[in-house]
Amino acid sequence: MEQSITVDIAAVPVRVWEVLSDVESWSQWTATVTSVRRLDEGPLRVGSRARISQPRLPETEYLVTELDPGRSFTWVATGPGVLTTARHEVEPLPEGASRLRLSVSQSGVLGSVMGRFYRGLTERYLANEANGLKARCEQ
Repeated sequence: MEQSITVDIAAVPVRVWEVLSDVESWSQWTATVTSVRRLDEGPLRVGSRARISQPRLPETEYLVTELDPGRSFTWVATGPGVLTTARHEVEPLPEGASRLRLSVSQSGVLGSVMGRFYRGLTERYLANEANGLKARCEQ
């Protein structure tokens, strides 16, 4: 089960990527993240790991599995019977604007059950995160 949101941002893609890829600062612009702690050093890359704390969710460790610098990254978290995949994509638009797409999917034996259980919460979190990033980048 996948859920996603897309929002246009009046900021150049470089700026959007700068804010988006600085995962340890997410709690500064979205209430859906209490903290992000990188478990390695250096720029975000395939193999990077981060521990994320969010209200109403258990603390989760994510592993970056795909990265297109300046454009997108995907990270995954595993739990008993569930694989959560979160994608973060920045696309250039005319006149220096950007389009952001955030998506979350759950798969595995319990993936569809968890996806349905958290559906409303996930929708609210995606909207809050997209709008928070938009506001931060347009400052």
